[in-house]
Amino acid sequence: MASSAVGIRRIVFGFLGLIVSATFLVDRSQAQQQPAKPQAPARAQTSSTTATPKVAANMGQLMKGILYPASNIIFAAQDQNPADVPPAKDPSVATNPLASAYGKWEAVENAALALSEGANLLSLPGRKCANGRDVPIGAADWPKFVQGLRDAGAKVYKAAQMKSQDGIVDAADTMTTACSNCHDKYREKTNLADRCK
Repeated sequence: MASSAVGIRRIVFGFLGLIVSATFLVDRSQAQQQPAKPQAPARAQTSSTTATPKVAANMGQLMKGILYPASNIIFAAQDQNPADVPPAKDPSVATNPLASAYGKWEAVENAALALSEGANLLSLPGRKCANGRDVPIGAADWPKFVQGLRDAGAKVYKAAQMKSQDGIVDAADTMTTACSNCHDKYREKTNLADRCK
């Protein structure tokens, strides 16, 4: 009796297995025959997942880390043809960008681009001056000063691409004017606490 019950269970389970398999095959064939429904467009990333630029350096650090070194490469190119600068003993660790693995005129091009890109960093909200004051990005003249630096970078880049020292001299003058316009108003203060004011 027990063996016949086991046999019946096997038949029932086998039959149920066939039904499940047949149902799966029918569902699968219907899915293949029906046109696919268009998917909803992907949602745009929300602000919680979008990277927000973060300010890491104060104005003094930004100047010393990016704009000052880039400017010095451009000033050096006025007096010495970058094409004549010999590579350093180990160009991959050269402290002189003109003698580095990316030296000569390419270093001047890169310095020009650093000025133009650095101009973008000057207008990021949240940056402080070295004295703790907010960078005056809301001042009416600030965008003009920033654009002056961006334009100077573009002019230097064009001269560097042409490998023209005369062009570099002219572009460096434009760069000096752009820097002075901002420095005269916001940096050159008797009392350091008054910078960015």
